[in-house]
Amino acid sequence: MTKPTKRQFSYEFKLAVVQRYLAGETKVALAKEFQLSGPALIKNWASRYRNEGDDGLRPKRKGRPKTPPESPAQPESELQRLRRENERLRAEVAFLGKVQALRDEERR
Repeated sequence: MTKPTKRQFSYEFKLAVVQRYLAGETKVALAKEFQLSGPALIKNWASRYRNEGDDGLRPKRKGRPKTPPESPAQPESELQRLRRENERLRAEVAFLGKVQALRDEERR
C-alpha cells in the first residue's frame, strides 16, 4: 500500500475555491467536489485570504530567509577615527598604570 503524498495546490486553484466559498457555497460541498482532505483546508485558505489578501494564497519559499548582503562599509570620518583611537589609548594607559601598580606592590 502506498502512502498518499501531500498534494500541492496552485494559487489559481486556491483562489477559485476560496472565491466560491465566499460566494456562499459550503466548505463541505467544495471539499467533496474537489476531493480535498477536508473542509478545514478551505477554512484555512479563506482565513489567509481575508488576512493577507491574494499573497496569502501564493506559495511561500521553504527554509530560512536569506540575509540581505551587508551594505558596503562607509568610510568613517577622521573625527570618528580619532575618537576611537583616543578611547583605545586611554584604555591602554589605564591598563599599563594598573600593571605598574601591581609590580610596585610586589616589590614592597
